[in-house]
Amino acid sequence: MNKGDLVAEVSKIVAGKKAAQQAVDTVFSSIVKALKKKEPVTVVGFGTFKVDKRKARRGGIPRQAKRSRLRQRRFPDSSQAKD
Repeated sequence: MNKGDLVAEVSKIVAGKKAAQQAVDTVFSSIVKALKKKEPVTVVGFGTFKVDKRKARRGGIPRQAKRSRLRQRRFPDSSQAKD
């Protein structure tokens, strides 16, 4: 299911496709805003979205024998709800 399919499903409940598009966009933008503030988002029965950290490490290209230092990164992570 992609975003268009989700909008189509929501439009069956909401009055019109335009309102469904706005509802889906609002949900996703709210999740993104919370993650930018490093706040976890929990949707009961669906799962949790959070920002996680990757440690700094050494990386490189083995074929070229170049090594470089990769700095610590943050990335969005999700886990599904347990039934």
